[in-house]
Amino acid sequence: MNLSIGINTNVLSEELLKWWTENQRKFPWRKTRDPYKILISEVLLHRTKAEQVVPVYNELIAKLPTIKDLAIVSSDSIKKLLHPLGLHWRTELLHKMSALIVEEYGGKIPSAKRELESLPGVSHYIASAVRCFAFGYPEALLDTNIVRILGRIFDVQVTDGSRRSKYFQKLSESILDKRNPREFNCALIDLGALVCKPKHPLCKFCPLNCLCKYGTGKLRSF
Repeated sequence: MNLSIGINTNVLSEELLKWWTENQRKFPWRKTRDPYKILISEVLLHRTKAEQVVPVYNELIAKLPTIKDLAIVSSDSIKKLLHPLGLHWRTELLHKMSALIVEEYGGKIPSAKRELESLPGVSHYIASAVRCFAFGYPEALLDTNIVRILGRIFDVQVTDGSRRSKYFQKLSESILDKRNPREFNCALIDLGALVCKPKHPLCKFCPLNCLCKYGTGKLRSF
């Protein structure tokens, strides 16, 4: 079944990447493919705005440049570094995760999805993000912002459980640009942050407006 039926996915990718070339947000974790740095950034970004993460990420990487450094430092040191972000459960999570990676994988971040998802606190999304951004695998990502974009493009009702929906996962996979997965996923994330906002989306500035049922007003009633 072609879930993206009615949508020219080549045009979607071309227009999205063209827009992103001129409008992409600049973050330090986007300048690297180091699996450790990508993994740390994804854990810090969980339920936290990217702009808030930047200074904490920079300080953490400067002081703890490898997974082995993170594994041997005290929990109190990690807690101090992460304090500006709140969500203090991340302190113990990072400590356990780094120790396990050093013990089980010799300090090397695994690339297999099953192994990544076995790590403390690593969700399906984080595992997919690490595989895509660090290792270049064509992984479709599905977070709240991407679910919103998909719901509007295809006129599919979005609920609280849509991020865990197999249908939305398949929908995300159906539009993924497998030639440029890293850039494509970054572009979708930025589109959700800058244009396809939860409230008052800037449809007239959206590169996908002509392909989007929400943008063109071709919505059905639920």
